[in-house]
Amino acid sequence: MRITGGTLRGRKIAVPAGIIRPSMDRMRESVFACLGDISGLSFLDIFTGSGIIALEAASRGAVNIEAVEQDKLKRKTLLENISIAPCRINCRFIPAELYIKRAKTSFDIIFLDPPFPYQYKWELTASIALSCLAKDNTRILIHRPRQDYPKTEIQCLTKTDSREYGRSVVDFFHKRISIGI
Repeated sequence: MRITGGTLRGRKIAVPAGIIRPSMDRMRESVFACLGDISGLSFLDIFTGSGIIALEAASRGAVNIEAVEQDKLKRKTLLENISIAPCRINCRFIPAELYIKRAKTSFDIIFLDPPFPYQYKWELTASIALSCLAKDNTRILIHRPRQDYPKTEIQCLTKTDSREYGRSVVDFFHKRISIGI
């Protein structure tokens, strides 16, 4: 796999052992084009796998980047991959659900790429939106199979875009601004 943009454009990274579904180059390039300038923004990559999305964010100027991965077999390769980043990428080797429960920091952009068979992606997205991870106007993106979509609206999120890439889709949400009374 190679990084598609920014200061690390063209750099290759390793694919970790085990079950992995690396994001397509075209999809990553398109997603980051949709996000626009992310310089100075904080970024969270949940279900990071190889770390390619976190590296794409770092390459394009994001700061305060965290990558979350449950599979400890991916640890060595992930840590080697992120060592090329122009800024620090904090890695958390913990289940996504537990990370969300324990979170104390909010992010400007949150990217979720759960395994396609993962059945609780929409519940997880809702729990992120309601957690301290998402502040007003946080952008939450979820990569999913085309046939898997939310049955109901996700509380406090507004869908702003949806892009198809072969058999998969990336949905873009914004956390609604909460109005204090």
